[in-house]
Amino acid sequence: MNTGVKITAFAAALAATFGTAYGVGKGVGPVEEPAKAEHGEHAAATPAPSASAGGHAGHDEAAPAAEPPGGLQVSEGGYTLALETPAPPVGRSTLKFSIQDAAGKKVTAFTTEHGKELHFIVASRDLTVFRHLHPEKAPDGTWTVEADLPAAGGYKAFADFKPAAPGAEGLTLGVDLGVPGAYTPQALPAAASTAAVDGYQVRLGGTLDPGKAGELRLTVSKGGKPVTDLEPYLGAYGHLVALRQGDLAYLHVHPNEGGPGPDVSFTATAPSGGTYRLFLDFQHEGKVRTAAFTVKAGATTATPATPGTPAATPSETAEHDAGGHAHG
Repeated sequence: MNTGVKITAFAAALAATFGTAYGVGKGVGPVEEPAKAEHGEHAAATPAPSASAGGHAGHDEAAPAAEPPGGLQVSEGGYTLALETPAPPVGRSTLKFSIQDAAGKKVTAFTTEHGKELHFIVASRDLTVFRHLHPEKAPDGTWTVEADLPAAGGYKAFADFKPAAPGAEGLTLGVDLGVPGAYTPQALPAAASTAAVDGYQVRLGGTLDPGKAGELRLTVSKGGKPVTDLEPYLGAYGHLVALRQGDLAYLHVHPNEGGPGPDVSFTATAPSGGTYRLFLDFQHEGKVRTAAFTVKAGATTATPATPGTPAATPSETAEHDAGGHAHG
């Protein structure tokens, strides 16, 4: 990808919310140019002007009306995330859940987005564990997935999906789960513009501003050299999950046009001030890695420098379930 990354038209008006989550994935097929970001109306659509918010088209002084944060509700739009395993043990365990409609019936038909009918993310409340999982659906609508939850404590699970019913919109629902045992919360890693994962260095540049769209640029290098042959993962050269500290408000965004590296660009709007944890999934040499950053909304991050700049090693764990890849 050229260093000057193009910004898609829709992304410049993006106003969505951020929350807690973990990233994982698996290898994909032949390299091909990914489509422009289009991950469901709940994450990427331009919000309609709101009279109550004072938003009127053409009024420069009014900030765009942001959609409610994703992942903060267990039920929305007539659908509910029903978790059947709310207290899994420490370590590797099986999680089961379903999406139920307003009548309490399990939903079995979903719209495929980015290669999957449903994306399932689990994150610890202290944002030090992140899992982006790809569960399997049974004919009756029960989803099952293996997850490694390395420590006791509070977690939150997110289901990101779009029902196949006519007129249905994309949703992100969230539900709490707890791993029994003695719990010692970990401190959130300090804000930094670099992260290291599995021999790769990722540098974050740009700004994350409350109520205003901004570009986040992530530059991938390895051994001091830029990575210019990133591979598509679920149809894109990178995926970004942003989580807000405290309430775990969630945003899953996708990159602006460009590729295949070393830069991956995203445009996003923070719903409020505060601290956020960003998780970037990228694939190279057949394996998906996750780089994590702590960002304070409104603070300027460093402009991407020469690839290979020393990077801080993240303390959280991240895993991609499909294919059994683990890293962190």
